[in-house]
Amino acid sequence: MKTLRRIALVLLVAVMPACATEDAAYSDWGQAEGPPEWVRYGTVTNVREVIQRREGDPAGGALAGAIIGSILGGGRGPGALFGAMGGAAVGAAASSESSEQRSYEVWVRFQDGGYQAFRYASYPPFRPGDHVALTPRGLYHA
Repeated sequence: MKTLRRIALVLLVAVMPACATEDAAYSDWGQAEGPPEWVRYGTVTNVREVIQRREGDPAGGALAGAIIGSILGGGRGPGALFGAMGGAAVGAAASSESSEQRSYEVWVRFQDGGYQAFRYASYPPFRPGDHVALTPRGLYHA
């Protein structure tokens, strides 16, 4: 019986992260070539807000919880039924949380013809039309 409970606990730890979906957007950041004190001048073309959402899956969590709960409840009979019901409730609650994270991309068209996005965790200090300079220390108003 202890072996079944250990297996159920391992399954719970392994299955619960699979009870959520994640949606993300990504952008590539290029690396400029040149001497250590290079400067690239450009203009901000647009600023885009990126929203990354993570939403739980209560149905998947309930199913996983029911299976694990029935194993912990004894595998058959009334113990398994009550274990499955309790596990389903716990699994649904554990996997129902959602979160949202915002970041901002600043898109710059450089005078050399290059185009690059820069990501900021909070609202960026740049607006479309701003003249900027990219140095090894980052992006600045020009």
